[in-house]
Amino acid sequence: MNPHLQDLQPYPFERLAALKAGTTPPDHLRHIALSIGEPKHAAPAMVEQAMIDAIGGLSVYPTTKGLPELRQAIAGWLQRRFKLTEGSLDAERHILPVNGTREALFAFAQACIDSSQPEPLVLSPNPFYQIYEGAAFLAGAKPYFLNCTAENQYRPDYDAIPAEVWQRCQLLFLCTPGNPTGAVMKLEDFARVLELADQYDFVIASDECYSEIYFDEQQPPMGLLEACAKLGRHDYSRCAVFHSLSKRSNLPGLRSGFVAGDAELMTAFLRYRTYHGCAMPVQVQQASIAAWDDEQHVEQNRDLYRRKFDAVLDILGDVMTVSRPDAGFYLWPQVAGGDDEAFARDLFNEQHVTVLPGRYLSREADGIPGAGHVRMALVATLEECVEAAQRIRRFVESRI
Repeated sequence: MNPHLQDLQPYPFERLAALKAGTTPPDHLRHIALSIGEPKHAAPAMVEQAMIDAIGGLSVYPTTKGLPELRQAIAGWLQRRFKLTEGSLDAERHILPVNGTREALFAFAQACIDSSQPEPLVLSPNPFYQIYEGAAFLAGAKPYFLNCTAENQYRPDYDAIPAEVWQRCQLLFLCTPGNPTGAVMKLEDFARVLELADQYDFVIASDECYSEIYFDEQQPPMGLLEACAKLGRHDYSRCAVFHSLSKRSNLPGLRSGFVAGDAELMTAFLRYRTYHGCAMPVQVQQASIAAWDDEQHVEQNRDLYRRKFDAVLDILGDVMTVSRPDAGFYLWPQVAGGDDEAFARDLFNEQHVTVLPGRYLSREADGIPGAGHVRMALVATLEECVEAAQRIRRFVESRI
């Protein structure tokens, strides 16, 4: 077996299940899960219909590169959403469909890392999405964590990283808006990592799967390709962005997204994916076209999240250290006393509400930046989120 499998740590939800073992939550309270980032809003009806209409394609093998119509739909969406110059994004050269960003982020590291080089590093934010770490280990590299704390507005201080780390870096994972913090990178952040990538010769993989959940319609989060365009970097050199329909369109079960960017990187990644055997089914491609071509359902989705954040923050804002994130659907409150595991376990045991301890999303790196926080995913209905917030408030007040 691959010896690097021994480097993989238990997934956060395995640790959460172990933490909750032996608890006896009250039967009269229904369980409300705020622990997993699985959207519960209704899937768009036109996407469901598009998949039904394409069911006759079951007898045809899909291609790894995907339908030209899908890549065109994605290119059009990217140009509209991130203000890219028309024609600057070639659907033939710059875009590949993927079966959700989780699959693609992991696979991209396998294609990018040259493990024959001495001690390769993959850099990622901390706290982080655990796929970044597993992808690094199984590609023959080691993860190096960049702490994101309230002191740095949850955006890594790239200038604090030693030169010898950058010299070993082969891949830098960005997550903007961040999971779990909701922090959004600014143009100066993108400019700095692009400068460093050119100087030290590494690839930037920007995970932007939460980019369409934000609060101000006039200020959507900036993405890496948009930053490239503003900086005159129209070849997207060294850059790849990852987007998904899971959060944007409430379609986690569709397993549909894309990777876009540097044409040379896409050519190499396509070669890898051809052998990997991960072509997207034609029915999923047709449904995805319908989703990328429509913005009305996305705007309605954002409105639902705004209402939930307003309601929950109104309930919790004066009993917890918590604030509205830049974007995304997570709250990242600090817990009194700093013991996030005890908070999550006791909250479940007493109020039948599940949240995720922040330390489960972090690693030791001059401290554990997630410790003392819990992640709350406001993915349930408005009614359930309000009820959960009221129970959390009672739980917190019972300890004051």
